Amino acid sequence: MPDFQIEADFKLTGDQPHAVARLSQGLRDGLAKQTLMGVTGSGKTFTMANIVQEVQRPTLVIAHNKTLAAQLATEFKEFFPHNAVEYFVSYYDYYQPEAYVPQSDTYIEKDSDVNEELDKLRLSATTSLLTRRDVLIVASVSCIYGLGDPQEYFSLMAQIKVGEIRHRSSLARQLVDMQYERNDMELSRGKFRIRGDTLEIVPAYEDAALRIQFFGDEIERIVQVDPLTGEILAQKQEASIYPAKHFVTSKEKLDLAVQDVELELEQRLRFLRDGGKVLEAARLESRTHYDLEMLRETGFCSGVENYSCHLARRHQAGREEFAVACGSRPWTLLDYFPEDFLMFVDESHMTLPQVRGMYHGDISRKQTLVDFGFRLPSAMDNRPLNFPEFESHINQVIFVSATPAPYEMEHSSAVVEQIIRPTGLLDPTVEVKPTTGQIDDLMHQIKLRVDAKERTLVTTLTKRMAEELDDYLKEMGVRAHYLHSDVQTLDRIEILRDLRLGVYDVIVGINLLREGLDLPEVSLVAILDADKEGYLRSTTALIQTIGRAARHANGHVIMYADRVTDSMKRAIDETYRRRLLQDRHNKEHGIEPRSIQKAVHDITEGLRIGMGMVAEPKPVYRVARQELSRADMFRVVKDLEAQMKEAAHRLEFEKAAQLRDEMVELRRLLAAEEKTLT
Repeated sequence: MPDFQIEADFKLTGDQPHAVARLSQGLRDGLAKQTLMGVTGSGKTFTMANIVQEVQRPTLVIAHNKTLAAQLATEFKEFFPHNAVEYFVSYYDYYQPEAYVPQSDTYIEKDSDVNEELDKLRLSATTSLLTRRDVLIVASVSCIYGLGDPQEYFSLMAQIKVGEIRHRSSLARQLVDMQYERNDMELSRGKFRIRGDTLEIVPAYEDAALRIQFFGDEIERIVQVDPLTGEILAQKQEASIYPAKHFVTSKEKLDLAVQDVELELEQRLRFLRDGGKVLEAARLESRTHYDLEMLRETGFCSGVENYSCHLARRHQAGREEFAVACGSRPWTLLDYFPEDFLMFVDESHMTLPQVRGMYHGDISRKQTLVDFGFRLPSAMDNRPLNFPEFESHINQVIFVSATPAPYEMEHSSAVVEQIIRPTGLLDPTVEVKPTTGQIDDLMHQIKLRVDAKERTLVTTLTKRMAEELDDYLKEMGVRAHYLHSDVQTLDRIEILRDLRLGVYDVIVGINLLREGLDLPEVSLVAILDADKEGYLRSTTALIQTIGRAARHANGHVIMYADRVTDSMKRAIDETYRRRLLQDRHNKEHGIEPRSIQKAVHDITEGLRIGMGMVAEPKPVYRVARQELSRADMFRVVKDLEAQMKEAAHRLEFEKAAQLRDEMVELRRLLAAEEKTLT
């Protein structure tokens, strides 16, 4: 496997060489915690990549939201095209946790909508960790939530080789134990089929299928194929197939776990009945027996994670009270890493409070479910790590933020400042304007940016305000879109990509338009209600929001407010302090500030690159551009995208693939034209 090797058209400049040297030396000296205090646009991601190249260790980068994590994963993939750069976030587009409200006797059943693409990327991440060391995983705080036992996950792997004697029925049984589903009609992710002497399977973490051809009981040939077209992509001498789900267990452990659950159920029922809780006992008995029946028959049940204590055998067998014996920390993504791994906590002032708060919110909800007979006490083990447990997983960590919180400053053995931007860009100018007539003024400012082919971000305080302002801007002929937490993960990435491409000129958001978003085309940031003191208008939040305009030579920030609050004053003062330092450096070294130029990429393109050589080239669909204007081309792109999704929904995959190729080609033309114009 290759070492981490950066491929980039630029080298370390400004404060970057000093930061890389100091932090890398700190890692070699065994410092457990360090902090990189880098301003927006100073190239913190490139600095992190160079540190990874220096130390050559498996690396985890934690970000506080999925959008930022996606952007980071894309950037690291550009820096490390030959290494395993993975994306690990929650696979839910929608998630309603199981809950009970005693006051109204309301039970809320767990409801969720799993995004198959994100599930595939999660499985790809853990598979890479178990097979190679040149792995960099960008994760959200979902990395502290429970996963299956890594040893069990690894031990259930199916290893196959050409020439090996193995009956295909035994391989099929093993695949079923690994939570793969047999489907002889449709071959898709996590499924396999058998046709004569051939077994075909699509691993849960890949797009390509494996075709295993038998001659009697001997494996004669293994090839990687496109599951849609049957096109041969690569020929293999051996292959490893990993489980389709993270929560898997061997048949022997499953039988023991079922016995343990029955024992705990018996103890808990006795406890509830002795306490006069007959209804709770009946409820618990019915639900648990149903789950046990599903586990016996299929090896899986809805809410199987609630039995993780028993399935992973983390309790001490023979203890009288399982409620006491269980209670150990859950397995998480952190347990899949080797002991010498390196951790970066990006935007640590936001990420660490999230990590700290996850446990307390989850445990109170679970306790209510246990008290009222909806779950066994061992279900409390299905939880995120608490903060001391998270800290115990840290081998060596570097906190990265433009505004580190007190925790980072107090616990870091070294704090390295990175203020000078390689591009010479100054921090944006900041202007405070009254709220009277703010929308008319905002429209005027947006028009100026549109005429200059630049982009605008507008931040509001509420989702409703963002959506209403977005509607108003569209009515006024502005190409705008809102962005907040209700927008699905992959849709957020597409919206930001389309902003950069020029499909939109304005994005209206709340809290997502802050930390870490890298949008070089944005020259104006408008902050509405800047004088409303609070979390979204604190000094830290304002500095981070101001930083979104720091990647453009014409960067400017307008705060609409009727008074200058203490938070506003501190944010403005810090911005101009950094601006002065950069300006002094530019004059000393004869640097002319220039806007950042960065290619536009999609997180779903190339996070997982198919292995092997393609036997026959895929068809390329050329777009008949004719005399389309840029505006028409943008409309065609959006129309093609809608048609592609509709075709995929109708299972017309060949048509969807053709539409996708046409859409990608148009986007490339637009990106090339955008580059020419700038």
